[in-house]
Amino acid sequence: MHLATYLGLLHTSLNTLADAFREVSRGHGEEPDVWHLCRLLAGRTDRQAEALKPLVERYGEHREAEPERLHAAGLEHTRSGPVGLLRDLQDLHMLASLTDMTWTVVGQAAQGLRDRELLHVIDTCEPETRRQLVWLRSRIKQAAPQALIAAR
Repeated sequence: MHLATYLGLLHTSLNTLADAFREVSRGHGEEPDVWHLCRLLAGRTDRQAEALKPLVERYGEHREAEPERLHAAGLEHTRSGPVGLLRDLQDLHMLASLTDMTWTVVGQAAQGLRDRELLHVIDTCEPETRRQLVWLRSRIKQAAPQALIAAR
């Protein structure tokens, strides 16, 4: 069974996404909405990782050679200025997209296993990741004109 591989990917993705939200919050503190919402979303993502822990303990988590090309690369530092904010928000969106799709894949396995506990965690956490993607897309749309047209 390869569920442990995807649970490992999901667990790592959640931890990486939470850390990335915190990094963007610190790096773009001059944008009050980004500072506040990224901190809030980091906390919510941490809670998703916590909710997943009992299932990781039950099924395990490990990496195999083939899925290793799928991984969550974190943000080591943020960029500066309007274009930097736009790029950092795009990075967050990519991480959240990986996490969202991994929730979907694990959810399909949970249905096949008829694992009520895993299904409950997915039903609780996956919509939160989708809301993060909606906010990120909206904030990217807001930042793009300023960054690409108005800023010099």
